[in-house]
Amino acid sequence: MSLMFEPLRKYAQFEGRARRSEFWLFTLFQFLVTVGLAILVGITGASVDTLDVPGKEPNLLGGLLAFALILFWLAMIIPSLAVTVRRLHDSDKSGFWMLLHLIPFGGFVIFIFTLLDGTPGPNRHG
Repeated sequence: MSLMFEPLRKYAQFEGRARRSEFWLFTLFQFLVTVGLAILVGITGASVDTLDVPGKEPNLLGGLLAFALILFWLAMIIPSLAVTVRRLHDSDKSGFWMLLHLIPFGGFVIFIFTLLDGTPGPNRHG
């Protein structure tokens, strides 16, 4: 359980290494929170369409939940990038591999790298 929140403790630490378990438990945490908030937003019926409908009041609770979801996503950007770079370091790859996200299907390559086992023993990243 502590590995799930380790990337939050290492908020913007791009140096060092991250094991597969740390990376994937943190990814699971983000997924579960996102799905949970999205379901709550859907249940409350939050929608931008209600802002334009005359006589229809916007749903305050749904709006707050949608705002919480957006804040969560924004708060997770840096720790997500950091843990992914540390995961790449574990397999002795540079963090610059993250630039593959900028080209089509480049994210798939990063996904494969995160699945691979790290290099045993010390490497140039720790």
